[in-house]
Amino acid sequence: MNTRSSPWRVTEGMPSLPEVHSSLPIPSGPSFLRKLVAFAGPGFLVAVGYMDPGNWATDLAAGSQFNYALLSVVLISSLMAILLQSLSLKLGIVVERDLAQACRDAYSKPVSIGLWVLAEIGIAACDLAEVIGSAIALQLLFHIPLTIGVCITAGDVLLMLLLQQRGFRYIEAIVVTLIATISICFGLEILYSRPELWPMLAGFLPHQELVTNHAMLYIAVGILGATVMPHNLYLHSAIVQTRQYERTPEGKREAIKYCNIDSAIALSFAFLVNAAILIMAASVFYRSGHREVAEISDAYRLLSPLLGVTGASVIFAIALLASGQNSTLTGTLAGQIVMEGFLSIRLKPWLRRLVTRLIAIIPAVIISFFYGASGTAKLLIFSQVVLSMQLSFAVFPLVAFTSSKEKMGEFANGALLKLVAWTVAIVIAGLNIWLLVEAVRG
Repeated sequence: MNTRSSPWRVTEGMPSLPEVHSSLPIPSGPSFLRKLVAFAGPGFLVAVGYMDPGNWATDLAAGSQFNYALLSVVLISSLMAILLQSLSLKLGIVVERDLAQACRDAYSKPVSIGLWVLAEIGIAACDLAEVIGSAIALQLLFHIPLTIGVCITAGDVLLMLLLQQRGFRYIEAIVVTLIATISICFGLEILYSRPELWPMLAGFLPHQELVTNHAMLYIAVGILGATVMPHNLYLHSAIVQTRQYERTPEGKREAIKYCNIDSAIALSFAFLVNAAILIMAASVFYRSGHREVAEISDAYRLLSPLLGVTGASVIFAIALLASGQNSTLTGTLAGQIVMEGFLSIRLKPWLRRLVTRLIAIIPAVIISFFYGASGTAKLLIFSQVVLSMQLSFAVFPLVAFTSSKEKMGEFANGALLKLVAWTVAIVIAGLNIWLLVEAVRG
């Protein structure tokens, strides 16, 4: 229904994720810790997307080819992620719409449909990374052929359905457990690889070569796409609404505070995991002269011999499998949010997941069958560049909505935050334009 008094073109609609909307109670009273625990969870679901198999491909390529030089990109991307996820959760809490619903309710139908198509492309690219990563992990651990492993990943539809029936907190607990598994595995890998301290610290400072070396820029944009993922902006704005906070200015302010703490802690974990993957690749592969290790299977094959630790490769593969399965859970939720939010229609979860997974499986099966591990590794990195290309189409609406006094009221971005947010949005767009220009020239 249209109304002139509202800042939104459409003012009525179903809540985001209606089956779990406002379903988790928040304890009353002044206890900071109890409230933080109650609000904790959404940040970790979002953090999963920042350590999925796509990150592994770009981080391995970055570390093996350019030593520690691209650690600065991982750091900057993580800081951008913390800012953008903060804006995303604020949008969901304040206007009680997820980003997809906000786009649908603010823009004309052609614009909204266009943004939906781009969001679906981003989700398909993300799902492609999960499919390939999980299939490679199955091959490494159980010697299952890559093509068969890709097909097996379709079965995680049943896993997601089972978890949804158990409740949202159960999903969050599984996700946190898998994140802990990944973190422990890479903590061990860092101990085994013994990185050089000062060169590693110097890697966190940006290098001029980032914008002059096309190969480095390509990997850097891939890291950006793998770190700041467009579907996470839609996801976060929806899942923060699962909490039963008071829908008053005071209640929303409290929810924003606790959700920001949850998000910052979770994304810091994701940053440490991404940095650990790159540092391990630099310490083991670059240092030993193996500077073309961009493929996960090559990393697995070389880790134990180069480190002299028998279980290093197995630990690496276990972390990869945990990463792929974790990403499946959040990818499913993001797909549901995007379709329901933009189109105002609901599909059965198993059907929605199966369609998304088939879109990812078809190219992965073709590439793995004809080109094997080498082809899937290139496809994995390419999927992250595709994600980066889609990012601006989620970031610009997000910054515009949260900067609008009409839509956000007293919660609108202040002058400094607005400046920083628009700068980040323009930098992301500029990097992608630069990459396209360089690709054409090359």
